[in-house]
Amino acid sequence: MDVNPADGIADQLELMTRRQQQFERHLADSLSVDPAGLAVMEHLMREGQATPTELARQLTISTAAMTLVLDRLQAAGHVSRHPHPTDRRKVVIIPAADSVTSAEGLVTPLIVGVERVVGALNPQEQQVVSTFLSQLLSVYDEVLSQADAPHGDDPVRH
Repeated sequence: MDVNPADGIADQLELMTRRQQQFERHLADSLSVDPAGLAVMEHLMREGQATPTELARQLTISTAAMTLVLDRLQAAGHVSRHPHPTDRRKVVIIPAADSVTSAEGLVTPLIVGVERVVGALNPQEQQVVSTFLSQLLSVYDEVLSQADAPHGDDPVRH
């Protein structure tokens, strides 16, 4: 029986997806946040601060739902609300330094490990992997854009 290398790649991609999900659950559990709270924390760690409306758009949830997420995060000490520096009608959400430090401590070993694996590849191998991942991202983008497109008179969708 012939073994198709592409099957191995597909299996490994499926495992990567599961491991990523497991890691996100581990991170959420370690920080005592739900998935939406984790997504907010990830965004705030990248951006430093954001308004609730910006966060709601980022997570594609309503501003009312975002208020509940932020209430839980604030009660757990992960974020604080502050007056917006230029618009007194708004507030900005700022991550708590201790929470950022805790999250970074959990994520840093993964980042270092990935950097080690990438660094062990020669430039040609890095280019092949980069091209492959870029093409995979394009497939996801294409499928998601079709999912977001109006369905019109498509009889399969009715």
